[in-house]
Amino acid sequence: MASIQALAADILGRIDEGRTLTEALDAAFRRAGDLSPSNRGALQDIAYGSVRRLAELKFWLRKLVPRPLPEPAVERLLLVALYQLAHTRAAPYAVVDNAVREAEKLARGKFKGLVNGVLRSFQRQQDELTDAAARDNEASSNHPRWWIDRLKTAYPADWQAVVAASNAHPPMTLRVNRLHGDAAGYVAKLAEQDIAAEALDATAVLLAKPCNVRELPGFAEGLASVQDWGAQQAAARLELADGQRVLDACAAPGGKTGHMLESARVSVTALDVDAARLERVMDNLSRLGLSADVRQGDAAQPAIWWDGVPFDRILADVPCSASGVVRRHPDIKWLRRPGDFAELARQQAAMLDALWPLLASGGKMLYATCSIFPEENRQQLDAFLARHPDAVCTGDEQLLPCERHDGFYYALLQKH
Repeated sequence: MASIQALAADILGRIDEGRTLTEALDAAFRRAGDLSPSNRGALQDIAYGSVRRLAELKFWLRKLVPRPLPEPAVERLLLVALYQLAHTRAAPYAVVDNAVREAEKLARGKFKGLVNGVLRSFQRQQDELTDAAARDNEASSNHPRWWIDRLKTAYPADWQAVVAASNAHPPMTLRVNRLHGDAAGYVAKLAEQDIAAEALDATAVLLAKPCNVRELPGFAEGLASVQDWGAQQAAARLELADGQRVLDACAAPGGKTGHMLESARVSVTALDVDAARLERVMDNLSRLGLSADVRQGDAAQPAIWWDGVPFDRILADVPCSASGVVRRHPDIKWLRRPGDFAELARQQAAMLDALWPLLASGGKMLYATCSIFPEENRQQLDAFLARHPDAVCTGDEQLLPCERHDGFYYALLQKH
């Protein structure tokens, strides 16, 4: 447990430096070497849980130690230990003992006694501290105050539900490959493996609890893919038909590319600026037994990669704040800053304006984000329509995160 605590504390430090949780966790796995599967799982659970509840943990720490310690590594160790004491089944005596031993290795051990005292004080005062945190806006929501303020403005009736969903563990949803079956049939296959699930629509399946993909029948053969139900809406909203020429801009990791190819006999160009991420697109297509024209390129600079033949459909899944998928990536809420949105809006507008000329007359482009903030969604749409009189929006919808799907925004645009 001691090494797991130290690795988890190191992950918090890397996030403080601006690294993503995924990057920090991968670095921790490399640093640890040959961790057992159970220890890998424990580290991942503690890292994700600590980041998910970071505001609450920091609130408790400041109540117990009013002034920041001169050694940040000790503070991070305390945050991890507080998470373990409050939110895991780890034996409290083991959590405290191992944290003290880890503290001996930091700052020449001079905070060893403090760590022991803080954690034991927390055990005595846990109920009181929990009640106090519940009365603090940031600690109770485990989101930055500015984020909560924006949610209250955008969704005065729903912001609390959005926060609750964003703090929950994400569901595991599958997309059944319609070329090989449907949701009802796949639910039956899962039942044969004692995996409980329900069909959400003709091809979407929600598992009662997450599992390893190796346990899923036919996964390696392409019978199903892991994809959030909200993300699965993209292919359906594009109104695909056989024979269409389709562009999937910002295609990586390829979930939507595969879904489009499963939905109709279309010719898809899968574009992404990141060569490494394009390998994941090709891996996903290979598993599904599908093919696309996979190209590396910047969607905002089509002159470099476009062959001049118009597309009938374009999926513009643009870079965004990812505020709708915080429960899968809890570091997002701590890494984002209020000033980020102006630059994101600029990038989104540039991409839309660059892609619009590539669309055939009568064709349709789906603007998509995994954001819940209006400045990236409806406001971006209104600005685009004001710039392009030949565009009409045939429908848009904001999906807020809930127990069945993450947060997404979709707007379908048709060219006159």
